[in-house]
Amino acid sequence: MKRLIALCAVLILLFRTASAQCSSHNEAFHAGEHLSYDLYFNWKFVWIKVGTAYWDVMQTRYNGQTAYQTTLTTQTSGRADKYFRMRDKLTSYVTTDLVPLYYQKDADEGGTFRQEKVTFSYPAGQCRIDMFYQRADKEPQKKSYTSKYCAFDMISMVLRSRSFHAENFKVGQRIPFLMAEGKHTEWRTLIYRGKKKFKMEGNNVVYRCLVFSYVEKEGNKEKEIVKFYITDDQNHLPVRLDLNLKFGTAKALLRSCRGVRNPQTAIIK
Repeated sequence: MKRLIALCAVLILLFRTASAQCSSHNEAFHAGEHLSYDLYFNWKFVWIKVGTAYWDVMQTRYNGQTAYQTTLTTQTSGRADKYFRMRDKLTSYVTTDLVPLYYQKDADEGGTFRQEKVTFSYPAGQCRIDMFYQRADKEPQKKSYTSKYCAFDMISMVLRSRSFHAENFKVGQRIPFLMAEGKHTEWRTLIYRGKKKFKMEGNNVVYRCLVFSYVEKEGNKEKEIVKFYITDDQNHLPVRLDLNLKFGTAKALLRSCRGVRNPQTAIIK
């Protein structure tokens, strides 16, 4: 019965109607958080550092209301640029209680530029999603979608997952959610993989982590796109991401952080 109640609580959290503004209580982060990552690519079974990524949270105003602006920027190094150049910037605006407002992705990957824009609004108790997608100099694509369920972009979903309290989660528990991208809106799934100790490469810091998988449907099968490790403390810092990309596997490892909201009690040594 306790497990059933816990599962129902998670579903209620994720599937509130838009009339409740899809909000979630945030105790994990605040404005001023800055995280930096090293990016690695698996090349013939050898992990090679190929670039850096930076995550920044600041307080701002969006359409007259107080909001968080979260920006994730990634770039490959000069050596890696010779094989695959990447300059990506993802920006998300959410209310202070984590309601998605706007998302934009500017991606320069392999010499091709793509832009995605998603605007969230909440008329008449619904969630309206207006999407824009443009690749290079081709004609832009525009679509709209309305749902009674909450929808998220890639960044706002990470922020929402940091608000989870996993004390009553069961290993293998599935958390479906509606993902909005520039071209379409689809149901995706997070899977809770349990707790794991993770030793950071380079500095030997050991973290207690909660592990989740982000999976997508490919035909009748599911494909794990990202496995991410967040610290098992109030911060829920993403300290490691394992990524399955179209051109291979990669990972991002936390290098440094500042402006963290709570004590880092997940550090074992």
